Amino acid sequence: MYNISAPKGSQAVLQCHSQRMVWTQDRLKDRQRVAHWDLLRSGPNHAMERVIDMFSAGDQRIYNGYNQGRINMPKTAFKDGNFSLVIKDVAVSDKGIYSCNLHHHYCHLYESIKVQLNVTRSARKERRFWDGQKAVYVVLVGSKVVLPCVNRRPIWTESNSQEDQQQVVHWDRQPPGVRHDRADRLIDLYASGERRHYGPLFVQQKMNISATAFSQGDFSLTISDIQPLDQGLYSCHLHHHYCGLHERRIFQLTVMPPVPQIPQEPSDEPQYLPNEDPNTNMVEVPPHVINVILPEQRNHFLQQLGYILATLLLLALIVLAIVLLTRQRKRQGLDFDPRKVESPPLPTVTYVGHTSCVKKECERRIADVKSSNQEETKLEYKNNLLKEAEMSKLCSPKAIDLDREMEKPSWK
Repeated sequence: MYNISAPKGSQAVLQCHSQRMVWTQDRLKDRQRVAHWDLLRSGPNHAMERVIDMFSAGDQRIYNGYNQGRINMPKTAFKDGNFSLVIKDVAVSDKGIYSCNLHHHYCHLYESIKVQLNVTRSARKERRFWDGQKAVYVVLVGSKVVLPCVNRRPIWTESNSQEDQQQVVHWDRQPPGVRHDRADRLIDLYASGERRHYGPLFVQQKMNISATAFSQGDFSLTISDIQPLDQGLYSCHLHHHYCGLHERRIFQLTVMPPVPQIPQEPSDEPQYLPNEDPNTNMVEVPPHVINVILPEQRNHFLQQLGYILATLLLLALIVLAIVLLTRQRKRQGLDFDPRKVESPPLPTVTYVGHTSCVKKECERRIADVKSSNQEETKLEYKNNLLKEAEMSKLCSPKAIDLDREMEKPSWK
């Protein structure tokens, strides 16, 4: 939808272009629809080669002499919509990605289907599956395979009959306050050249479409001497029934007051020659321009905002995980502090028996320990004295009386 404003009394052009509506007579009817198969080999060079093509008249052309008699397409392809490729006696060199391409030059349409062919020598490995993008066929060497390509839309199976009645363009006008189903028809134009005008004669004279509309694809509506009654909603309808094209362009026309023309008053300023004009040597400073790129859809901003929020949420989760792990490690270190580990209590042995026996046994052991201690002390003291006597090398009465002194009852 376009908004157009034009001053009163001027001329407005509501532009409506479409190259798909250009009428090209189908003089070569067998060349308007073409189907061809291409092969992309899986070798290191990834070479693409044309295998076979077929025109709507039924003529087939095979590009490799090796494939003569072993590769073909159904001759009724453009009648029943079956463009499948038949390969007889499959060889290892036939593996690769095959593409079925359909071209409709008259309607400017193009469709493509891909099928991958793999060759095996084991019958147990034969299968067919879908890999998410294309069909994959695993066939046995020497067998026969049919690569599917079916399109039964009428545009591929019917010839272009009465093409001059298949294309039509018409303009409607919806005055302010009137619903679209009550819009006024202004003009109808057919590819055959037929033209139909509607409404009063003055409307027919001021609103028109070029006579070469279908040859150039320009179906613009020209409105001359615009008046306030001409404003409203204009719509351009493009119909190509054979090609399935249906488009609509809407124009909101607003009539503005006429622009007053200010007469130029004669001035007394001297007239300068081009070389003497002081303004010719002035340098113009270009204005500062700021380019602002606006997205075509409002969802673009929401999508970018969603990416940013998702990234921030991911970072927050990572930080939270690091903090939790750090705290868990610290708690484990405090729990296993060796300073806080308490030694297990020593086992307590309880003796069960007669008290008198235990007491006598304890006293006997204590007496033995005391006697052994006294003997060890006496022997150690004697050794010390002998060492002192040897070092002094003195033969004194003290040394002679050592034995007497040691035999004194005080040792006991």
